[in-house]
Amino acid sequence: MSPKNVIFKKMAKDKSVGVYMAKRDFVDHVDSVDPVDGVILVDPEVLKGKKAFVQLSCTFRYGREDMDVMGIAFRKEIYMANRQVYPPMQDKEQSTHTKMQGKLLRKLGDNAFPFFFEFPDNLPCSVGLQPGPKDSGKHCAVEFEVKAFSAESQEAKVRKRSTVRLMIRKVQYAPEKSGTAPSVETTRDFVMSDKPLHLEASLDKETYYHGEPINVCVNITNSSNKNVKNIIVSVDQVATVVLYSNDSYVRAVALEESGDAVAAGASLKKVYTLTPLLVCNQERQGIALDGKLKHEDTNLASSSIVKEGVLKEVLGILVSYRVMVKLIIGGEVGVELPLTLMHPKPDLVRESELEEEMVFEEFKRSYLKGMADDEEEGNVSTGDAAS
Repeated sequence: MSPKNVIFKKMAKDKSVGVYMAKRDFVDHVDSVDPVDGVILVDPEVLKGKKAFVQLSCTFRYGREDMDVMGIAFRKEIYMANRQVYPPMQDKEQSTHTKMQGKLLRKLGDNAFPFFFEFPDNLPCSVGLQPGPKDSGKHCAVEFEVKAFSAESQEAKVRKRSTVRLMIRKVQYAPEKSGTAPSVETTRDFVMSDKPLHLEASLDKETYYHGEPINVCVNITNSSNKNVKNIIVSVDQVATVVLYSNDSYVRAVALEESGDAVAAGASLKKVYTLTPLLVCNQERQGIALDGKLKHEDTNLASSSIVKEGVLKEVLGILVSYRVMVKLIIGGEVGVELPLTLMHPKPDLVRESELEEEMVFEEFKRSYLKGMADDEEEGNVSTGDAAS
């Protein structure tokens, strides 16, 4: 059986417009972002003189739109761009930017028209904060959407039956070159103790992939007369909502309370291994997740990599990670180590794959736990294959 290219499609209920796209994830390479491209299929008999448009938007959302002001519903369009695709504003050949578009146009016929958007370089990536078990309908997220619709004009009221809405994701992958492996040390003097306690902690590298164990090397020289009663090591996720409140959510996404003790005058060198996983943090309110297209395909949010010079205020939700090492000695002695948690960059699609057979799959919707079943909102997933 020969390999196939999956093409995702969705039609408006009145069949006036349909969207065909070869991918749903678009990569932010920091210095550039993959363009969003696809094909719109129209039915001139259903349109009856109306025009067809396509829109790319980036939205920051907190709460459902039907919540009142006291429910703190909040929605801000960070970015929006529109294109008229029918009647076409330019020749099809001029507006066809990719080989996949060309192949789709040949497959779908004369009523198919290409569209193409380039992201500005200052937009956030797809990310959302996980609602708590009792937060019915609450949803804080940065979301991207491609919307196609038919109407008399771009400003005219649009009927739901004449609209197609598809959630897509803007994602970042781990840089090819990792930074220097983090290390930190501190010395603590105590009253009534002639000698100090010395703590060193280090990681074996700076960048880790989702699901990869993180080895934390801890080296304690306790020359003081105090006893270390416990050693606590954690991986913390820090999610900062920079758009409107600058609130920070700090959550330990992996934790080990070792019970290890270091007596006065003793030393300890030990490696602690922690693996931050979403499966261990489900239903915990405020955990940041990568944007999702279906219920199963998300994970803890990846670290945000921000292009130099970009205003952080427009980036919605910024995510970072750190390892914390705490020694319990009546009070605490602690250090922190920054790290990057991301997905590895996938293999590039080979040019030869464009010659393979295309298979069409329907876009369907799936929802974050706790969200209402709203026709106009939600996340996209793939369903059964359709020809």
